[in-house]
Amino acid sequence: MPAAMPEVKNKRAAFEYFFLEQYECGLLLTGSEVKSLRNGDASIAEAFCTFVGNELVVRNMTIQPFEKAKNYGHEPKRDRKLLLHRTELRKLQRKLKDQGVTIVPVRVFFSEKGLAKLDIALAKGKKTYDKRDSIKERDVKRDMAREG
Repeated sequence: MPAAMPEVKNKRAAFEYFFLEQYECGLLLTGSEVKSLRNGDASIAEAFCTFVGNELVVRNMTIQPFEKAKNYGHEPKRDRKLLLHRTELRKLQRKLKDQGVTIVPVRVFFSEKGLAKLDIALAKGKKTYDKRDSIKERDVKRDMAREG
C-alpha cells in the first residue's frame, strides 16, 4: 500500500475569509517542484491567486528547492499557472469585479492519478467581529469534544 501523499493546507484562509465557491485546479510545475511537493516542502500561508492576462496564477506559494536536484533548482516563490477550463476562468474573472472578493488557495494535494492539484476558493474577507465568532465556535466545539 503506497504511503499517503502529503497535503499542504492554508488554515489561515478559513479564519480570514468566507468561502463563496470552491474549485479544484491543476498546477503547472517543474520536476523538482513536484519532488519537493511530494516531500511536503511547501507553504501556501501567504499565497494568493490573480489573473495575468487571461491566465490564473498563484503568487507567493513557496515550494522549497529539492535538495537532491544537482544542477537544476527552481525559484521558490515564482508564479505558477493554474489549469482551469476556460468557462471557469471567465466566471472567476467576472466575479472578481465585485468589491471585497478575492481568490485564495486552500490546499495543495495529489489526485488519485498522482497529479498535483490546488483547491482554490472565491472568498470574501471577514470583519473583526466575524473572526471573534469563529474563535467562539471553535472553542465551543473543543469544549464539547473534551466533555463528550
